[in-house]
Amino acid sequence: MRLGKFLAHAGIASRRRAEDLVRAGRVSVDGITVRDPARDVDEHSGVAVDGKPVGGAEPHELWALNKPAGVVSTAKDTHGRRTVLDLLPGTANRLYPVGRLDADTTGLILLTNDGELANRLMHPSFEVPKTYRVKVARPPVREPALLALRKGVELEDGITAPALVRRLHGDELDITIHEGRKRQVRRMCDAVGHPVKAIERTAFGPLRLGTLPRGQARRLTPAETQRLRGLA
Repeated sequence: MRLGKFLAHAGIASRRRAEDLVRAGRVSVDGITVRDPARDVDEHSGVAVDGKPVGGAEPHELWALNKPAGVVSTAKDTHGRRTVLDLLPGTANRLYPVGRLDADTTGLILLTNDGELANRLMHPSFEVPKTYRVKVARPPVREPALLALRKGVELEDGITAPALVRRLHGDELDITIHEGRKRQVRRMCDAVGHPVKAIERTAFGPLRLGTLPRGQARRLTPAETQRLRGLA
């Protein structure tokens, strides 16, 4: 197995992050620093990260978390803010978030130790849909703005792909996208004249936030996990 994939399967980091660790010279094989993520290894190769041995693959876990505002979607934060990992039960294995939500965005975020699955769920080619409940300023949102969001709006990094958009109330929208640009939904709403006041992710692929309390996490059922794997 390639070294980057081995580290991801062992729950060290996502596939991309694991490859970055290798290139940074933080990974050794049999005591020798290796910088090639494609190096073939197995559980008997003596792989270590920052001098700490890495065993075989952990049992894969997939969790759903209802992220509160102010919590960051990273494993660590240099400013001392709470991270999504701080909200997981102590029984969980070493996990990391699948993608990110802005600190002030709430709602559904997935966490896993399956780097290969995380990479696929976030890769643009798989077009995994994400749905957001959005409260906007300057209501009501009229048909021209809705049409623009549905067809695609011009942003500084290019026009967005068509989105599924429903108007729930005069100042509230349900928006589904399958791209993953930085702060995309906020920028889309700004572009049509309705700055975002609050945003909550309510669905990731077939998985719904449902009644999961804010700040709480739960492990996905085998059926839910299988449906997500089916997307990737």
